Amino acid sequence: MPPQLRTIAPTDTPEPGVFEAIYQALDASSRHVVGPAHPRLLVIPIYDDGGAVAGGLWGCSIHQWFQIQLLFVPLALQGRGVGTALMALAEAEAIARDCWGAMVDTFSFQAAPFYRRLGYTIFAELDDFPPGHTRIFLAKRFRPRKIATAA
Repeated sequence: MPPQLRTIAPTDTPEPGVFEAIYQALDASSRHVVGPAHPRLLVIPIYDDGGAVAGGLWGCSIHQWFQIQLLFVPLALQGRGVGTALMALAEAEAIARDCWGAMVDTFSFQAAPFYRRLGYTIFAELDDFPPGHTRIFLAKRFRPRKIATAA
């Protein structure tokens, strides 16, 4: 018989450890298929003259892919190659981690042209996220896809 469930209700203030518990349960349920997830952060902050974080790149390598979760270049540094340099550093580290490629999402009013210039291609779009705009998902492979062959 399954254990008794406490009340199930939505919250935006979970107890400490809830995310980790859900993540561990999900990871454990798929290990027999893909192995353990082993997520690993990759963070490249940009500091202002006072030493405060003013932007940067935040991502995670997992299952031999690198996911760019946040990328922000302060307006004063835009157009100077800073974003391209951040991406080059992140991609080099992802390749060193044996990642097959990288993925990122952005909005139609943000950085899709930037990522496309870096060799990323659109693989999905979600209209009206946020309303009136599109969320765009892009990926870039670092090495060719392996195609299984029949023996």
